[in-house]
Amino acid sequence: MNFKSITFFVVLLSCFLVSKAEKVEVVVEGATSIAQTDEDFICVTLDWWPTNKCDYDQCPWGQAGLFNLDLKNKVLENAVKAFHPLRIRVGGSMQDQVVYNVRNDIKNCKPFEKQDKGFLFGFSVGCLDMKRWDELNEFFNQTRAKVTFGLNALIGRKESETEKTLWVGDWYSHNARDLMRYTISKGYKIESYELGNELCGVGVSARIEAKQYAKDMATLKNLVKEMYPNPKTQPKVLGPGGFYDKKWFDTFLDASGHDVIDGVTHHIYNLGPGNNPDVVRRVQDPFFLTQIAQTFKDVSNAIDKFAPWSGAWVSESGGAYNSGGQLVSYTFAFGFWYLDQLGMTSVYNHKVYCRQALTGGNYAILNTTTFIPNPDYYGALLWHRVMGSKVLSVTHKGSPYLRVYSHCAKNEPGISFVFINLSKKTFFEIDLFHDLNLHGGSPNFEFKGHKEREEYHLTPKDGNILSSVVLLNGTPLELSDSVEIPELKPKLVDGLKPISIAAHSIAFITIRDFNAPACS
Repeated sequence: MNFKSITFFVVLLSCFLVSKAEKVEVVVEGATSIAQTDEDFICVTLDWWPTNKCDYDQCPWGQAGLFNLDLKNKVLENAVKAFHPLRIRVGGSMQDQVVYNVRNDIKNCKPFEKQDKGFLFGFSVGCLDMKRWDELNEFFNQTRAKVTFGLNALIGRKESETEKTLWVGDWYSHNARDLMRYTISKGYKIESYELGNELCGVGVSARIEAKQYAKDMATLKNLVKEMYPNPKTQPKVLGPGGFYDKKWFDTFLDASGHDVIDGVTHHIYNLGPGNNPDVVRRVQDPFFLTQIAQTFKDVSNAIDKFAPWSGAWVSESGGAYNSGGQLVSYTFAFGFWYLDQLGMTSVYNHKVYCRQALTGGNYAILNTTTFIPNPDYYGALLWHRVMGSKVLSVTHKGSPYLRVYSHCAKNEPGISFVFINLSKKTFFEIDLFHDLNLHGGSPNFEFKGHKEREEYHLTPKDGNILSSVVLLNGTPLELSDSVEIPELKPKLVDGLKPISIAAHSIAFITIRDFNAPACS
């Protein structure tokens, strides 16, 4: 045993000595899967916000917006490459104020400028020139990213004279057509197009009626079919990209027509405003975290009823709105919320989960200034690498502060788990049971592994969940001298030993000899 292993053992042992132990029986139903995600479930947003986007007397976006981002930065490049591929959504609040200067006919084409009134979010229309579009696509190609592009859905419309925030008229698709034609001519690959940002329901700063939006989605679908006639390479069409409202979504999906929408997108900001002092308590409260499950279930049910050919996507989720929780979103604690969200959405048959943001704001998974990964980056990367697309049912009757999710292992035999311990004082010893009974009843047998388990234990530096430094199996995760993402090596553990989950920790565990029929 080397020095680092001894140190980790001592640190882990000290955590257990000051904590109380609780034995938990975890039951996995391995006969069938209960849901399925996309292979590239993990997604992040690159947003348009300018440098002077400020909330609560701070301006946390820096140079992270799409007009300003340093696309030559090696840390940024390596962080994206590590996913091989990472799904990137280009969009956000300002996308409905972006015009594309494809024909060079927009005079004084420049990014957003601060405005006192007359514009959404206090900024002017921003103009994307093709030089910057070329630079962005060079970055996407270099990093092998899978791109979703958010289109301006307000172009061609006007504000209602009688209803505040309502925009009326048909979507003007010509500017989008020009951008697609240019993109195709350059050989740039776009995996999907999403129409609009937070314009559904009551909207945020603007809204569109459900039937009108459905009509515009059909226009986009026809445009995509025309521009990309090969069904094998045709980008998906996504929408509406906003907050779930049952009446609006039901009307929208019912009116959209068969096979128009490939992904039904919605947003999640369930932790409240970024200056809410209660955010740190909420991310550790299992009862609060569970409340949002109803939204995931409702969206999934609406799709089953009105658009069963499509799938549910969370296309933006930052937890706390207005640029994220000031003191929480970039810390280890935020991983409790983030990984629990990934688990819940996968259970409720969501295909993609897109985090706000890759960089920019307090909720970024990369530091806005240095691009050094925040703790959530490593949680996302581990999920991407070990959790396969097939979702398994997993239950236990222990403490609600232990959250457990299980999938078939990615690209290999066996199954993978993520264990999230929200408790500050309790560590859990896990006994696994394999339930092969399709009709319920008692689990068939207790599982005892004979092969070594692969365990990745994530803990905060010095046990402080508000630290922005994360440890993997006791070792701080730091960039190499050549700014490479550190190698994520598992700890190999005797399969006959119980699984131990330390207080205030997150663990990814893969068991290769757990033979679930659903995963064969």
